[in-house]
Amino acid sequence: MISEENYKVKILRKVIDIINPIYVMEGAGVRLRRSIATQKLDYLDPFLLFDHFGSDDPNDYLAGFPMHPHRGIETVTYILDGLVNHKDSMGNSGILGKDDVQWMTSGSGIIHEEMPKPYKGKMEGFQLWVNLPAKLKMTTPRYQEVKSSQIPEIHRKDGVVVKIIAGEMESVEGAVTEIFADPEYLDVIIPAGSSFEQPIKRGHTAFAYVFEGEGIFGDFELNSLGEGTVVPATKLVIFGDGNYVRAKSDQIPVRFLLISGKPLNEPIARYGPFVMNTSDEIEQALRDLQNDNFVK
Repeated sequence: MISEENYKVKILRKVIDIINPIYVMEGAGVRLRRSIATQKLDYLDPFLLFDHFGSDDPNDYLAGFPMHPHRGIETVTYILDGLVNHKDSMGNSGILGKDDVQWMTSGSGIIHEEMPKPYKGKMEGFQLWVNLPAKLKMTTPRYQEVKSSQIPEIHRKDGVVVKIIAGEMESVEGAVTEIFADPEYLDVIIPAGSSFEQPIKRGHTAFAYVFEGEGIFGDFELNSLGEGTVVPATKLVIFGDGNYVRAKSDQIPVRFLLISGKPLNEPIARYGPFVMNTSDEIEQALRDLQNDNFVK
């Protein structure tokens, strides 16, 4: 029998919902667009939060995110433009620049700071929170910083460009590895009139975030006019189950993030920057923070 998992039996993932981000204020006063962790979409297992930050007005982001704690999750920061100064309780520090990625496993507890700085008047990027399973909630914190030069890129003859932050495409492995949720994180650019498709493991949660232009996703025939779901920037597209997704552009080029990961199917207890499995574990995190025992 031909296995679906090796992509020989193709089952298209159709668009099942489109989320309009809402504006929120976070940190010391950062205005950003939030698509996951809202009244409309609380979480998308294993993804707990998705934010798109950036503005032409420095007042929207310069206040940044001073020292704050995390426990029980992984945070992924991807910078499109500008600079972010960061430091944490493990002794890591540095500057994230254009197309750099920070993938931080907070585990048992980490305290860190992220302070955005404009570069030539520009500041833009994304932050994603990925849940950790119960068995790894209190794991030792870990930090991965990936410079843009380390992120593989695929350039196709039809002009499609894909940056592979995590996961795999055309046998090319992404820059970030050894993450429990087995995630895929691609930055995809499709020029006008071109198309794209990508295998995604059956059963994994998958979404796309369109942040430039306009794309057509889901149920259409490649290389024809076909039918599909038109999604302009800035919106988040949730896909149903299957083993591949596809997208195309018509008259307008499109750029989007394609993100997927393995659901945990575990109870979630969350309080601000803490995400555990029970309310007792949240209360313990608060006690640890108050008693100066948060960083193990």
